[in-house]
Amino acid sequence: MTDVSSELIATLTRLVAIDSTSSRTNAPIIDLIAGELAPLGFALERLPYRDEAGVEKVNLLARSQALLQDGPGARAELALVGHTDCVPFDAKWTDALCLTEKDGKLYGRGACDTKAFIACALVAVRRLEASRLPRPLLLVFTADEEVGCEGAKRLVAANQGRARYAIVGEPTSLTPIRAHKGYCLAEVEVEGVEGHSAYPDAGASAIFRAARLLTRIEEKARGALRELTDVRFEPPFTSVNVGVIQGGKAKNIIPGACRFILEWRPIPGQAPGHVASLLDALVAEEQAREPGFKANVRVLRLDAGVDTRADSPLVAFLEARSGNASATVSFGTEAPQLTALGAEAVVFGPGDIRVAHRTGEFVPCAELTACEGLLEQALVHFVG
Repeated sequence: MTDVSSELIATLTRLVAIDSTSSRTNAPIIDLIAGELAPLGFALERLPYRDEAGVEKVNLLARSQALLQDGPGARAELALVGHTDCVPFDAKWTDALCLTEKDGKLYGRGACDTKAFIACALVAVRRLEASRLPRPLLLVFTADEEVGCEGAKRLVAANQGRARYAIVGEPTSLTPIRAHKGYCLAEVEVEGVEGHSAYPDAGASAIFRAARLLTRIEEKARGALRELTDVRFEPPFTSVNVGVIQGGKAKNIIPGACRFILEWRPIPGQAPGHVASLLDALVAEEQAREPGFKANVRVLRLDAGVDTRADSPLVAFLEARSGNASATVSFGTEAPQLTALGAEAVVFGPGDIRVAHRTGEFVPCAELTACEGLLEQALVHFVG
């Protein structure tokens, strides 16, 4: 295949062949990765857990010999981080689990997001015998990134995965990403009183009540939430979206309940819970206007953004070796969790996020090769 080593192709082929959709256990792909690393001298630690559906998930930590010598709880100089789960694929994409090449691109589910980075990391540590490099190295492979970074959050809770610098693998077209927005969710259930639609005053429409609340939320989204800006981002303010709404039982019943999901992506300078506080205030105002108004707010996720300093040695290294200036993005990654564990984290990897979740996901061969070589350089520079 075009300009890609047979070793790198074989590794990515094995990774793509495993269906690691987030709803499934990721144990098979963890087993494959562990099988690659154990002969290289890495000390492997599996950290299993059960997701909300009772499915077994596994985080894997691989520690170099130098990190082991530093004792329990030691911090690595560098961590390479990749999530093992993928989004679902359409059944009509019959080759989703078979890596295929066409016109200098490698196609397959996860080929871009983010098995390409994992393949690069595995090949780089194998070629350099990285477990024996003099400074401590950590490899981190997580579960459930696509459904809320759940695996990485469990590492934070256990204080596992500490490093001074962390390269978090994601498709960035080999551009170092040093800052990104957070990601937050809340479920809102507005209550009403059911009744016959021919007699509207006999009940109270939950949908009408939700509509009034949503109008107030939109006003905040287009007003107050745009007052705090960060020009590094597009858009440069905290964005708000309602992507799901459900309510009512039938066309002739006054709806007794209306539920919607509120999503917001806060810029790093704003507290993740700020929008939740605004929402609580809006609900209180609606209750003051209409004593019967009732809405239950359940915050589901409050993930902060990340903002690694521009003069970080890792940022400078990746800029110099990739030839690309560091940038920001509006989507979330596991970088905040690595930051919480004490690392200066940069998101970096081959492939374009805009093709990552679609049928026909691919990674350019040239970027795959370049990323593997760059990770070798990073290992030599930071732990060699």
